[in-house]
Amino acid sequence: MLPGQGKFGVIISRIPVMQSGLKAILREHLPDYELSFCGSQDELTLLQLRRAVLVVVDLSGHIERPRDICEHYYSLMNQYRDIHWIFMVGHSCFPLAVEFLMRPESSLISDSEPVRRFIEVIRAGKLSAERISQTLFSPEMDNLGDDAGETVILTFSERKVLRLLAKGWGINQIAALLKKSNKTISAQKNSAMRRLSLRSNAEMYAWINSAQGMKELNLYSAYGDNTEWKKISQHDVSLS
Repeated sequence: MLPGQGKFGVIISRIPVMQSGLKAILREHLPDYELSFCGSQDELTLLQLRRAVLVVVDLSGHIERPRDICEHYYSLMNQYRDIHWIFMVGHSCFPLAVEFLMRPESSLISDSEPVRRFIEVIRAGKLSAERISQTLFSPEMDNLGDDAGETVILTFSERKVLRLLAKGWGINQIAALLKKSNKTISAQKNSAMRRLSLRSNAEMYAWINSAQGMKELNLYSAYGDNTEWKKISQHDVSLS
């Protein structure tokens, strides 16, 4: 089945900012998809797997028991061959991903892949010729973002708004927390986007999820604690 016909996809990531970023990117570039989100493979349901034509799995960063996780997805792919499985792989998980997850119905891409390339892989579906992104073979990938944009300085308020957006908060929630109007929070978000030369919410989330963005917003330490994310309501909120 070609992408877009079934219009149902599943995003699996333990990192809230990754979920938010992928949600924004897919809504902008592939609005015909209905999306469902899981924090781990254990949250996947039979109904989701039976409906899905696309499953995007985030295997970036530090992963506990990576071999067990890769073996689990290997088993799922054997059972659900009509799904296009896309694995966003970091360098630490790359060898295991190649060993277990490289199949005709899957694509391996770098967790630092440009948005344009990510969308191209989805649109190509299982017909994609490049099963493993060439970006994964680049020795410079670990250093991407270290030097880029160093002259861009965000204000304290802009950084706080972007950090809360990265955690999965919406404009309304941020305004209530900071005791400011929605208009003020939106203005601070838009000001930060102008400083960073970002033209859309999709580009904003791509930057937040980059090495530079996570360093600028000090997000690395936040990923270890899932308690905070469970307190955030899971309904859609306007980002405008």
